[in-house]
Amino acid sequence: MCEAGDADGSSEDTVGDAFPALLEDSAEDLYEHAPCGYLSTLMDGTIAKINTTLLGWLGHRREELVGRRRFADLLTVGGRIYHETHIAPMLAMHGEAGGLALELRTAGGTRLPVLVTSTVKNGADGTAQLIRSTIFDARDRRAYEEELLRARRQADLERDRARGLAAILQRTLLPPALPAVPGMEVAAHYHPASADEVGGDFYDLFPLTGGTWGFFLGDVSGKGAVAAAVTSLVRYTLRAAAVYDPDPVGVLRNLNTVLNQEFRGTDPRYCTVVYGSLTPEAGGCVITLAGGGHPPSLLIRAAGTVEFVGTPGGMLVGAVPDARFTKVGLRLAPGDTLLLYSDGLTEARTSSGRARYSEEELREFLRTPAPTTAPAVTAALKGLLTSFGDGVEDDTALLALSIPSETAS
Repeated sequence: MCEAGDADGSSEDTVGDAFPALLEDSAEDLYEHAPCGYLSTLMDGTIAKINTTLLGWLGHRREELVGRRRFADLLTVGGRIYHETHIAPMLAMHGEAGGLALELRTAGGTRLPVLVTSTVKNGADGTAQLIRSTIFDARDRRAYEEELLRARRQADLERDRARGLAAILQRTLLPPALPAVPGMEVAAHYHPASADEVGGDFYDLFPLTGGTWGFFLGDVSGKGAVAAAVTSLVRYTLRAAAVYDPDPVGVLRNLNTVLNQEFRGTDPRYCTVVYGSLTPEAGGCVITLAGGGHPPSLLIRAAGTVEFVGTPGGMLVGAVPDARFTKVGLRLAPGDTLLLYSDGLTEARTSSGRARYSEEELREFLRTPAPTTAPAVTAALKGLLTSFGDGVEDDTALLALSIPSETAS
């Protein structure tokens, strides 16, 4: 017990012996060698007092500055302008100014980034006498900020590069231009929901034999590079299948077989598609549509009425080996327009209440008192998508086909 007591006592004695040494550290010494700079100036900015720490940072002798130079003389050109136009008026009005990021110029001509806080000392009669400033070395902070800025610029460059690659890849998945179909007007539009990712929506229009044309519009599950690869496969397969068997249902069956063979097991891939064939004839064209799980197309008649053209019972393409597909026939007359679209449009959130934009709302939007055209419909929907802003959460593809009205011709 005695040994323990002795040990405790010697420890207390050691701590106690340190206090006299600490007390000998004078206030003047604390001022001169503080870990920050201290500066006192007259109200006109003339330096009246400066501590050793700040002198060491600047590389000046005390007699070079005290009574000879003003605080503004230590600043860079931009800092002097800012001091005269902002800091000095702020001190005169409020008596203090804090967190000021400035640069001092050292005796060697280098720049020293600092953070400055200044307060005005008033006399007993309230008259301003001195300006006291505390100055912190901000070199480490400046280096940190510059590194953050460099990293941000690099990230912006990488993002722009990724967006550029995504845009290029997206363009390769769409036809650069739609071919001209005799006696018809055609138009298409692709609205990406994000500039950072490649979407899986697609469309195409191409000639077949015997004056017949094939066309399709669809949406592959997922996004990114994998979805792009599937989209490319789907487009190629649809075109090849249409040459092999032009019947729209047969085309979708061929696509379903290919997807089931290519993507089996733990990573199934599927899509929704509307595939159609059209044959122009006198006064219009005949169209056959086959659907695989895709939203119904819309037929806008010359009289302004709008009706859904669905393919009930059509299943997702690629989801199961024995998927069932159905088809429907229709005829476009002068002034009629057929619209194919993907669900990025009808699942967009509107600005009012953020509700989903429905197929019924789309049908009402397309009602028109006069015959319309494929380019006009596409332009109107392009404006509608733009009005939704960030409410469009998925890419949208549009493909419209129309017969010019007799009055227009």
